[in-house]
Amino acid sequence: MKQLNLYEAKTRLSELVDQASKGKTFVISKSGKPMAKLVPLDERKPPRIKFGLMKGEIKVADDFDAPLTEEALELFESGERP
Repeated sequence: MKQLNLYEAKTRLSELVDQASKGKTFVISKSGKPMAKLVPLDERKPPRIKFGLMKGEIKVADDFDAPLTEEALELFESGERP
């Protein structure tokens, strides 16, 4: 990753954008301090979700959505820890 000062980046912006579109990354600095990064856009489509990959790996209790006990509900609403 190449680092450029702000003046150089301003004078070469068109060239830098062309290079970034081909995969290069640049850090733009002001007074030696990195301020911004010029990176290529990631226009790839996100991978499709594959359902069922964890089948048989996760077990959900039959009563996982049952109402809380009075004691658990009081602890939850009070914010206290058991």
